[in-house]
Amino acid sequence: ALRRLSHYLLAHYQKGTRPVRDWRTTTNVAIDLMVYAILSVDEKNQVLTTYIWYRQHWTDEFLRWDPMRFDNLTQISLPVESIWVPDILINEFVDVGKSPHVPYVYVSHHGEVQNLKPIQVMTACSLDIYNFPFDVQNCSLTFTSWLHHIRDINLSLWRQPELVKFDRSVFMNQGEWELLYVLSRFQEFSVKSSDSYAEMKFYVVIRRRPLFYTVSLLLPSIFLMVMDIVGFYLPPNSGERVSFKITLLLGYSVFLIIVSDTLPATAVGTPLIGIYFVVCMALLVISLMETILIVRLVHKQDLQPHVPEWVKRLLLEQATVLLCIRDRKKFSRSRTQSSDISRQVDNNDSTAKLNHYGCEDPRECETVGGARLAAAFAGQAEGSPLMHGVLREITAIRQFLEKREEFRDVAHEWLQVGYVLDVLLFRAYLAAVLAYSITLGTLWSVWRDA
Repeated sequence: ALRRLSHYLLAHYQKGTRPVRDWRTTTNVAIDLMVYAILSVDEKNQVLTTYIWYRQHWTDEFLRWDPMRFDNLTQISLPVESIWVPDILINEFVDVGKSPHVPYVYVSHHGEVQNLKPIQVMTACSLDIYNFPFDVQNCSLTFTSWLHHIRDINLSLWRQPELVKFDRSVFMNQGEWELLYVLSRFQEFSVKSSDSYAEMKFYVVIRRRPLFYTVSLLLPSIFLMVMDIVGFYLPPNSGERVSFKITLLLGYSVFLIIVSDTLPATAVGTPLIGIYFVVCMALLVISLMETILIVRLVHKQDLQPHVPEWVKRLLLEQATVLLCIRDRKKFSRSRTQSSDISRQVDNNDSTAKLNHYGCEDPRECETVGGARLAAAFAGQAEGSPLMHGVLREITAIRQFLEKREEFRDVAHEWLQVGYVLDVLLFRAYLAAVLAYSITLGTLWSVWRDA
């Protein structure tokens, strides 16, 4: 019965003409699409590779029979090369994929033909990577007849649009991309007022899973920025902070070199995460410059000038109140205390030099000192040139000690200025980093939940 039916249908069949008995009759082709897998997304070349299950359905008026004459056969499979097939193509095709060849179609006794086949589709798609790795891509697949206008071949949707939209029954949901939904829309297309062509558009909306990129890209960068902020707690007058921040900057540079191959590259734009890395690099450079400035201020130099009065008034008085520094009162009395301590130490040193015999009991010191003073006055007439030489030496030592104390006071003042300026710049830097992080986090959260 199958052989007799096949010979009956194909004996006088003409596959080169549209299968209608009246040429005015329009052939209606119903199509359907199910996404099976998202194989690859090439951002650089703007190409999307998908694997779909594609179905066509139309009526062939020359493939009808009476089932009673052929052992109640209501359906038969025929070679696809032996019958007429509509020339429906995808407009976005850019390359022929590795699709398996299905050699047969199903034909029912009413002349309804079903052509079911899997297709690997490589299509052009305008990919927007600005939101990477929280991006959502919308790529279209436009099915249309390449030669036949709408009066010859019209297109329709096999199933209801709601069923097509949320159908994930065959989708492989274990890759990088997640299928959100598939939208469908019918429209007519014409070029320069010529005949219209029927088009059926399917919009495949997919979303990238960001967990891998969050762990491998964002978290290391966040850790390095946190270490840079912690580095501000190193003493500003030590050289360790400079070397620490230079090490962080070099480490971040190596990190950018490693992740450069992971970031998608296009000629039309840069992803926001790339801008984020550049801004983080700039913040690290600014942090290093701030550290160099503070170290330059607090570094002790013999020819360092006095701190200007306006700098003292602005930083040591007003800025300490603005920054809520608890121990700001020590700035006003630390200089006097250090000066008194230094003078006490210098007086003790001078007394020790003059009193080279040394004594532990104060009464002994008074007795010995009185005897020496009497001896000195007794021999003043004889040793007056020697006494003048001793006085000159003592005067030179006193001037040297006073000059050294002045240098200490100047260095201490600059240390106070550097401390207050370091706190001010650190808080401004921390505010900038927090504002930048909150802005990016908010944007990515909105994009992810959109």
